[in-house]
Amino acid sequence: MTLKESINLCGCRLQTQDLWSVVWCRNWKKQQYNDRSQLYWKMPAVVVSGSGENQEFEGRITVYVIVCVIIAAFGGLMFGYDIGISGGVTSMDDFLKKFFPAVFEKKHHALENNYCKYDNQFLQLFTSCLYLAALIASFVASKVCSKYGRKLTMQIASIFFIIGVILTAGGINIEMIIFGRIFLGFGVGFANQAVPLFLSEIAPPNLRGALNISFQLFITIGILVSNLINYFTTNVHPHGWRISLGIAGVPALMLCLGSILICETPTSLIERHKVEEGRKVLGKIRGVENVDDEFDSIIHACEMAKQVKDPFRKLMKPVSRPQLVISICLQIFQQFTGINAIMFYAPVLFQTVGFGNDAALLSSVITGLVNVFSTVVSIYVVDRAGRRILLLEACVQMFISQVIIGIILFKELKTTGDNLSKGEAIFVVILVCTFVMGFAWSWGPLGWLIPSEIFPLETRSAGFAFAVSTNMLFTFIIGQAFLSMLCQMQAGIFFFFAAWVIIMGAFTWFLLPETKGVPVDAMVDKVWKQHWFWRSFMIEDDRPDVKVV
Repeated sequence: MTLKESINLCGCRLQTQDLWSVVWCRNWKKQQYNDRSQLYWKMPAVVVSGSGENQEFEGRITVYVIVCVIIAAFGGLMFGYDIGISGGVTSMDDFLKKFFPAVFEKKHHALENNYCKYDNQFLQLFTSCLYLAALIASFVASKVCSKYGRKLTMQIASIFFIIGVILTAGGINIEMIIFGRIFLGFGVGFANQAVPLFLSEIAPPNLRGALNISFQLFITIGILVSNLINYFTTNVHPHGWRISLGIAGVPALMLCLGSILICETPTSLIERHKVEEGRKVLGKIRGVENVDDEFDSIIHACEMAKQVKDPFRKLMKPVSRPQLVISICLQIFQQFTGINAIMFYAPVLFQTVGFGNDAALLSSVITGLVNVFSTVVSIYVVDRAGRRILLLEACVQMFISQVIIGIILFKELKTTGDNLSKGEAIFVVILVCTFVMGFAWSWGPLGWLIPSEIFPLETRSAGFAFAVSTNMLFTFIIGQAFLSMLCQMQAGIFFFFAAWVIIMGAFTWFLLPETKGVPVDAMVDKVWKQHWFWRSFMIEDDRPDVKVV
């Protein structure tokens, strides 16, 4: 029997909305197939000519989806709280006296170099070891995410994080708090792998950007909350730092309990052969009965993914190069904006330019507020204006801010002696806020959004693992090196980051295509095959197919 005869006998139809289309039946008799899912996984993929237009799926934003998004985004709150809390804790005298007495002495030395007060490799290791652990965990999390689902991966992340909180908040020696930070890193690695994928797969295509950026929004809220906590606990002696580190367990507990209530994504369920359950969940999250078109698209993507036995090997092929290169570069660029150096060590930085401890922490709260509100702007704009325009505008804004900060510090902040005047220090805070504003509506959220949406299903989890691990690696490098760089380069560190912003802008202009409104599983045909440079990597015969004649 020919394929055409099989199609006619079964009463199937062909989808022609995209190039890689799947055949599936609606009218088969019950006695022919007792298990509906058998047909989905037995039918071959069929190549037909597509119209080249984006496919529109039925659906609306439901209350249930909003609840799922909020609960999942608590993974971002964990990450953000940890980013913000470490800088405040490492500037607290009680913490320094207990674990880093040499830094405490250097901090209060009258003639100490203004740029080198906190230059200590062990102090930087306290902050950065988390990200090295997250790098390693992200590859394990990729396997767990594919085999057991996004939901379970988020639950594992919360458990790791809770263990890390117990060890750090209850730490009695430096080894204990370092091990605690490593467990926190495992939690961050698992959460950063699962949450953006969960959000991209559960969101309708026309709202994918906004819902995915909720992860970044919760990161910024976590940073803000940590700055507020540090501001109030810095004067709680001698255990204020324990309170700051212990409160990190709250978002982890919320994610752990909340993840029991949320659903798995339809894509993950179908990918793991739970076809009927996947269709029911898809109807539930879309709020409509007719989800056939989107269901077809997911079935097709899963069939393509099924052909790939080794997704990491597939990533090394030319057809995967555009997504892999862009994802890795976005993570490198995100860190070389200098944002995490500023967010990690904001209290330290503000003390360097002349603020007292309380004033430095309050300035960090101000930048945290700017961070949150600017991320809200991104949620509103990203699916209207698109990704590229936000990234390019922010490059201009961040470049100007960093160059002016560098000039002020180069001219006014000497290595020893007086700090900046009050007016100059306030102006530096304003410039830092301007820089944070540009980052928060562009490279911050889009650094996570774009990698989560550009990979086809067969390499999605593996590709995103590379993105997460790259982010963690360069976060580790910046976190470990920043205070030493500040000591050695002094004001020149801001010119260093400004130079990277120029490279980022050029990369965006020439090599980053627009992905606004494109369904996740249509990126190959609608984006990569249309791009002036990346289309040369799209090898037609790289995907398995059967031609209908």
